[in-house]
Formats: sequence, C-alpha cells, structure tokens
Amino acid sequence: MQRFGCVIGVRPERREEYLALHREVWPQVEQRLRDSHFTNYTIFIHGDLLFAYYEYTGTDYTADSAAIAADPVTQEWWKLTDPCQERLPGTPDGEQWATMTEAWHLD
Repeated sequence: MQRFGCVIGVRPERREEYLALHREVWPQVEQRLRDSHFTNYTIFIHGDLLFAYYEYTGTDYTADSAAIAADPVTQEWWKLTDPCQERLPGTPDGEQWATMTEAWHLD
C-alpha cells in the first residue's frame, strides 16, 4: 500500500459549489476509484486549501491512474470540479493537484 497526500487551492467564490458537489459524489466516480485500487480517499478543506489523502493498493499506479483519467464519467465530473480549483505554484505541468512529500507517519 502506498499513501498519497495532494494539495490544491479552492477558488473562494466557488468554495460552496465545490463542497456541494462533494456532498453528493457520483457513484460511478467512486466506483472508478475503487476499481483502480484507490482507497481511504479523503479530502479536507482549510480556508482556501484542499488537502487530499488516499491509499493506493494496486500494483501499477500509472495504469490505474490512466484508467481513471480515461473514464468518461470521471471526465464529466472533473468538468464540474476543476473550475472550482486553483492550481498552486510549482504544480507540474499536466497535473491538477500538487503531490506532497510524506514527512512523517505513525502506524
């Protein structure tokens, strides 16, 4: 199992829209994540920052991530959520969320 932490900004004027969307995440989006071995997925909000944590239990992260990105329902979901977000400086090209480096962990 691999742990991931990611961060992105939320546009203040779209904060409530983003939160409303996530109160009713589409079941197909959730199933695609499960099918791609993404588990224990949580998004936290602090001010204008979103922090995501998830665990990956598969064996081919690149292929599983590509399957999520290729999923038509997930693409439609992202058309709604991406405009609510604001990429942070230093986020790699082609990435929406900036991946964080794990500094410490307690089991």
